[in-house]
Amino acid sequence: MNNTDLLKAVKNQKLNEVKDILKHNSFQINMKDERGFTPLLYATYTDNVQIVKILLEYNPDVNTQDVTGNTALMGVSFKGNLDMVSLLLSNDADINLTNNKGATALIYAVCFNRPEVVKLLIEHNADVSLKDQDGLTVKDHAEKLGFEEIKDILQ
Repeated sequence: MNNTDLLKAVKNQKLNEVKDILKHNSFQINMKDERGFTPLLYATYTDNVQIVKILLEYNPDVNTQDVTGNTALMGVSFKGNLDMVSLLLSNDADINLTNNKGATALIYAVCFNRPEVVKLLIEHNADVSLKDQDGLTVKDHAEKLGFEEIKDILQ
């Protein structure tokens, strides 16, 4: 067994392999590949809730950022996976972390028109005043994109 086995098992969505590897080699929980992806990032990006739940049992760093600065919470926020957003928030995901372009999970949820995720993030105290590298807030993005439902939520 080598140090990339957990990453491969998660990437290939092999639930039983993930469980087995973690039982014997839990140190792999925060291993990163060349793009900075950890097992948790892979599992969230592929929307695999079962694997995410297993990984969370081993206390991974939920705020790990890939080479572009994206976190698991950012990824699930733009995809709109409300259950996964809730799961990450309940496991101490930092709601206001920014990536290399200054984007937050809330900015992604707004830009990808995910009103339910926007509501949830705001309920968990996401900072609506943060600006991305272009100096735009979530309200600016909602206005620019014409997302009326999100504009109403942000009022």
